[in-house]
Amino acid sequence: MARITVFGIANCDTVKRARAWLDEQELAYEFHDFKKAGVPLPCLDEWLAAAGWQTLLNRKGTTWRKLTDAQREAVHDAASARALMLAQPSVIKRPVLRWPDGVITVGFDPAEWSQRLEA
Repeated sequence: MARITVFGIANCDTVKRARAWLDEQELAYEFHDFKKAGVPLPCLDEWLAAAGWQTLLNRKGTTWRKLTDAQREAVHDAASARALMLAQPSVIKRPVLRWPDGVITVGFDPAEWSQRLEA
């Protein structure tokens, strides 16, 4: 049976909250720390296709804010966002979940996740 896969960074507060929520719901999941294990290229392409680069790119995080103006301005489409995400995985909004049915969601939204479980 397919499981939930959580992609993120272990020390990210949002990922910690998301994993705690999954634990509270007693849902089994696999965790892929892309800071340590890297971002699997096929997964990144899947996330970009499912969510779009604007959703996947975390413009509120520290990594984005530390980029130079030129680096930020260079991100203007899916290809340039993909290149940045591969070079600096911390710029990916977290967590990214692959649900057992193959649906990809980005970010932690307990209400949305509860609805997915009820469906």
